[in-house]
Amino acid sequence: MTLAERIDRYRKVIAEWLRGLYHGMISHPAYEKIEKEAEDVEDTFMLACFPEAFGIPSPVSYYTAELLPYLEDEFEAWERRMWNRGSLLERKGQQYHF
Repeated sequence: MTLAERIDRYRKVIAEWLRGLYHGMISHPAYEKIEKEAEDVEDTFMLACFPEAFGIPSPVSYYTAELLPYLEDEFEAWERRMWNRGSLLERKGQQYHF
């Protein structure tokens, strides 16, 4: 193995290591926060559309019922997620206390 091949191999290893370090320290935590925030926004939208699923009367439920065929795949997962979660404040508090 020549010196140029060894240098090229070490350069590739160092580049891969630096990409992993960047992903682990910077991009992955950002993706997690973005995904949690998107999930919170989706949960808020679903709660605004279907509050009667939790016993909250809504005068617009007649109109939002038209959305149910489009959201049926997400509805069960959302309902299960909302019943399992302690509270919205608890979830938001986890963002600041790890």
